[in-house]
Amino acid sequence: MCYYAEKPYKLHYACVRCRVAFKRHPGPGEHRCPRCSEPMACAGHDFAAPRRRDTRAWTVVAAVLDAGLRYDGREPCGCGKAPKSRPRTRAQLRARRIAAARTGIPLADMLGRADL
Repeated sequence: MCYYAEKPYKLHYACVRCRVAFKRHPGPGEHRCPRCSEPMACAGHDFAAPRRRDTRAWTVVAAVLDAGLRYDGREPCGCGKAPKSRPRTRAQLRARRIAAARTGIPLADMLGRADL
């Protein structure tokens, strides 16, 4: 039996502008950043926020979230499955952007691939 199916499981919400992330229950309204009052992006169940001073890692997170992707596993509850592949460095992001432009595959599909 799934542990997360019984209890309400919080999602990660990130504010790329302030470089902060919080876990919140999904609700009908949008969650606002406590620092800048802007809407926070839902980052998914398996998001691991980089350190606040690591601006390079936050640029990669911003690109992934702007593409409409989340850091989720294969199951909607997030248990028992490995998370999907997402770029972690700017070099990986750059390689996937070049490959998407070269092949004509949408960037969101290319960012979700495990390897090139």
